[in-house]
Amino acid sequence: MRKAPALLLSAGLLAVALTGCAPGGADACEPTTTDGTASKLIGVSGDFGSAPDVDMPTPLKASETERSTIIDGDGPVISGDQLVQMSFALYNGTTGDPIEQAPYGEPGVYLPSQLLPGMADALHCASVGSRIAVAIPSADGFGADGAAAGISEDDTVVMVADITDAFLAKANGADRPIVESGFPSVVTAADGTPGLTIPKSDPPADLKVAVLKDGDGEKVTKTGSMVVHYTGVLWSEQTIFDSSWEKGVPTVFSADGIIPGLATALVGQQVGSQVLVVIPPELGYGEQGSGAVPADATLVFVVDILGTMN
Repeated sequence: MRKAPALLLSAGLLAVALTGCAPGGADACEPTTTDGTASKLIGVSGDFGSAPDVDMPTPLKASETERSTIIDGDGPVISGDQLVQMSFALYNGTTGDPIEQAPYGEPGVYLPSQLLPGMADALHCASVGSRIAVAIPSADGFGADGAAAGISEDDTVVMVADITDAFLAKANGADRPIVESGFPSVVTAADGTPGLTIPKSDPPADLKVAVLKDGDGEKVTKTGSMVVHYTGVLWSEQTIFDSSWEKGVPTVFSADGIIPGLATALVGQQVGSQVLVVIPPELGYGEQGSGAVPADATLVFVVDILGTMN
């Protein structure tokens, strides 16, 4: 994996403001879609979380993305490019035929910016627990790329989605100062991206953990999955060896599937927390190293805990 200087991720260099509204409930969010004529014609039945029965007149056409709420959830409002857990089904509005269905019962995790533009617009300001019906014109859908799936440039795409969860975009806990010396210093950009400065001293011999932001959400467990943003740095080289921030999407993993030092540091921490961890080689990748991590490397991680999937 490509290495990058740790300071390239300093707060001033990659300060990217979140798009969308600030958290504060539905009244604080301005939807980018409307409850229009086309979306109101999409009939949906069945239980939330189960594959829906969908009925619509064909051909169904929309000139702009429209969203109707079939079941109004009472969970948090999705704002900005938050990671969203949902199940959905897509249909061709011209024929009514299915295009794609994401698994129901085991909903997937998606970043709105990586979906069709109309899907992302429909999720904006929706509430967790909602089932929505969406009519997406070609310009906000597959466009010319839909031919492989049998979708013409004139076809409207219909989406029915059950939104089961949404995760923080960055740690939002209360700031806590580091009271122990010898830790790297961390600065955080507006979008949450951390930058680290590693001390010139020798690394500590033992595992070191500091909570930089103290969240008050659910606790990370030994066996459950967690949704995180992270940056990993090599102490001696002062270079980044891995970063979900660089990849542009949070990561989902479980404590029993990561290196021991990181698992020890994160189990019991709460959603909304940002955790700084210094990991000695024996609790990291040891004498053998791994990929961009050399043998006997001391590792530094900054981890934002965005949610749990226990």
